[in-house]
Amino acid sequence: MDSLKWWQKAVFYQIYPRSFADGNGDGIGDLHGIRQKLDYLQSLGVDALWLSPHYPSPQVDCGYDVADYTGVAPEYGDLDTFRSLLEEAHARGMRLILDLVLNHTSDQHPWFQESRSSLDNPKRGWYVWHKGRGGQPPNGWYSTFGGPAWELDPQTGEYYYHFFFKEQPDLNWHNPEVRAALWQAVRFWLDMGVDGFRLDAIGTIFEDPALPESTCPYTLDEMYRRSRLARSAEERLAVQKDWVELFRPQVDQPGMEDLLRELRRVVDEYDDRVLVGESDEIRYCREDMLHLVFNFPLMKTDRLTPAWVLENQRQRLGELPPTAWPCNTLGNHDVPRVYPHFDDGQHGPALARQSLALMLTLRGTPFLYNGEEIGMGDYFIQDPSQFRDPLSLRYYALEQSLLGHAPAEALRYAAENGRDRARTPLAWSHAPNGGFCPAEVTPWLPVNPEYARGVNVADQAADEGSLLNFYRRMLAFRRQHPALIAGDYQPAESGSPDVLAFVRQGEGERLLVAFNMGLEAVCVNLSALGEAAEGLFSTQSPRRPAALDRLDALGLAPLEVYIARV
Repeated sequence: MDSLKWWQKAVFYQIYPRSFADGNGDGIGDLHGIRQKLDYLQSLGVDALWLSPHYPSPQVDCGYDVADYTGVAPEYGDLDTFRSLLEEAHARGMRLILDLVLNHTSDQHPWFQESRSSLDNPKRGWYVWHKGRGGQPPNGWYSTFGGPAWELDPQTGEYYYHFFFKEQPDLNWHNPEVRAALWQAVRFWLDMGVDGFRLDAIGTIFEDPALPESTCPYTLDEMYRRSRLARSAEERLAVQKDWVELFRPQVDQPGMEDLLRELRRVVDEYDDRVLVGESDEIRYCREDMLHLVFNFPLMKTDRLTPAWVLENQRQRLGELPPTAWPCNTLGNHDVPRVYPHFDDGQHGPALARQSLALMLTLRGTPFLYNGEEIGMGDYFIQDPSQFRDPLSLRYYALEQSLLGHAPAEALRYAAENGRDRARTPLAWSHAPNGGFCPAEVTPWLPVNPEYARGVNVADQAADEGSLLNFYRRMLAFRRQHPALIAGDYQPAESGSPDVLAFVRQGEGERLLVAFNMGLEAVCVNLSALGEAAEGLFSTQSPRRPAALDRLDALGLAPLEVYIARV
């Protein structure tokens, strides 16, 4: 354990600032609210916080359109508030990392305002500009969020490039002045004491400078229609392949490795900081690049099964370089919440416990998302005027214009597939607005009414059998057993397709971790690991009276999580 860095031992907890805690009663989460909840986070047992963008922003893309890399959005507080938050988190033994958006800025950022002011402005080359061809954009590239990737700027008569929304112009990372300016912003936060960064959308930073046309024969609208009409696995796979081809010249281009090495050198000027990439590209996880990249493939299933997890771990751990460290997650602010994602409609609480136990027992650093600990569900907005995610508005329009769906059906799809569903405010109590903000205040997004059914912190804190208290016990258990943090991972053959079993060994411990992912009780033979095991943790309580469990006939209840010392 002593040889590990703090980020290898930590459990990270992502905070979505706008929805976590409203400290001043205006319906918007803020830094003061986060400060007020630090004791809660400490009692939960997390070690590090990842703060989604807190920078000044027009909020076109929920803060990922940054207007000032070294400031704090006024609705969240100010730099003094941030310093206090950082100091108080550190005083409680928790680290804090920030989101770093490198691909683009807001079109309201002073850099872009200067860049678009004239053709000869000194910052003209800070963004990707092109005069076009024959009065048209330079090519037919698309924005991944819809429409063309080139926007004509009337002020100078040229086009600027944006991979995301047109309000998010891409920075020109071939320009050394851009690199210097962003590294200065990085040092600003590191000088303050921030413990590192999660790097947003790093695969989109470079595009092919030759500007070749995509070889995909479909338009973006046609791709949308095909994806919605695909019914078989083969059709969905074909659409996925064409989608990759459509954006091939715009993502994962040469230059990323050198850029990440340059950023790593900046970060290594400081002691003990971390870089986490929003990517599952293992080639970026190197001693001189990123410390961590996410194991996103693990979450890309509707059901966690032993076969799925074992194959994921076989591939992932097999491909990681010997010096690299794994990083696992099942949720974040861009995907469905963990509870509804893996809920089968009947066994949600048990499946939520299995999801957490999996994160905390697999080899690597776990990332959790705020609200998972109380089992928050996705909330589907019923009124399009309440959407805050522009993607939902896009889906709402396309469902009607391309597929001919009625407004009500289009609204249902937009709500279920946009990102607002997983970004609603965290419920702190069984009170109006879930205790997030005063009853007379309208929160920035609707509060999921499930708070009245016990999906809130206060009710679950008072219930020993709640999901929240299971999170606390499970996080404490992980901290007490170094093998779950530093130990090797070895799969174990259980003989049952419903049982996932593996061994974590190290730091003087050899632990068996077994999940019965089926709905029937099973008896498995794990005698290859030894004759008996000392049960340490189970989701069945009390599990059994015996002091030791025979491994040649180990019984597991439906959906049980069992951890034992072998």
